[in-house]
Amino acid sequence: MDWTAFFSALGLVFIIEGLLPFLSPSRAHKMYTEASRVPLKELRYIGFASMMVGLIVLFFVQ
Repeated sequence: MDWTAFFSALGLVFIIEGLLPFLSPSRAHKMYTEASRVPLKELRYIGFASMMVGLIVLFFVQ
């Protein structure tokens, strides 16, 4: 495993995750508040779907 690629990908995740709170803190706060109202089961499905999309992207990139 190439650790450079792993840490580069991890760094990109942090950059992408930080974009919304940095560029629009009020919108990020509103989004987080609304997300806290979503039922846990639905959040789990959203998380699963997100992971699957990521795996598919990685599959095609490799």
